[in-house]
Amino acid sequence: MSQNGVNNNAGADKETADDDFHIENYNGKVKVLMCNDNIRALQTVVRDLSSTRNDFVFYADRLIRLLVEEGLNQIPHVDYPIVTPQGYTYQGIQFQENYCGVSIVRSGESMEKGLRDCCRSISIGKILISSDDTGEARVFYAKFPPAIDEHTILLMYPVFKSGNKVIEAVKVLKDHAVTEEHIILLNLFTTPSALKALMSRFPGVTVLTSEIHPIAPSHFGDKYFGTN
Repeated sequence: MSQNGVNNNAGADKETADDDFHIENYNGKVKVLMCNDNIRALQTVVRDLSSTRNDFVFYADRLIRLLVEEGLNQIPHVDYPIVTPQGYTYQGIQFQENYCGVSIVRSGESMEKGLRDCCRSISIGKILISSDDTGEARVFYAKFPPAIDEHTILLMYPVFKSGNKVIEAVKVLKDHAVTEEHIILLNLFTTPSALKALMSRFPGVTVLTSEIHPIAPSHFGDKYFGTN
């Protein structure tokens, strides 16, 4: 258990756990928000079939904000002493590296507001990935902030079910000279199989999620944007 609001020893949900999934196999690269009654209540509303769209969006936004705040906690920092208006030196910190957001269109765009609420002037890129005629995930569009390879990337995708889209997104980022160690996936719900698929390909990526569970709320994007 870390001191940063994440639980590095959490596994899949005990009721439907994947016996082959062990979070400790990922060398601290898979992190789960420390679960408490507040987070579990937010997850419940998002998963609930009977939730109204207004409630769904309100509680999803709250959960996103918690995840984003913890995501910022994963960015390296350095000591940064300042002088206060009272004239004394305060031993503060500041982020060591530039950072930006990248959302996987469309559902990843639901997380942009939460990121901007925390970082008003942050740059956000976009990747559009869809399935072609063969059913394989293909990148149709990608636009990134300048010097993307000099940034830590907060990659946003709320429901990580199969791993295909995120894997393609990481491949595009790597094609733009972004290293795996500079990619942090912010994700609300992930399945053990998606994690296995991603981490077997890109073990240097960091994944931060609120829950690992074999059943993902695949209705998330349609419900959030009102297209269900």
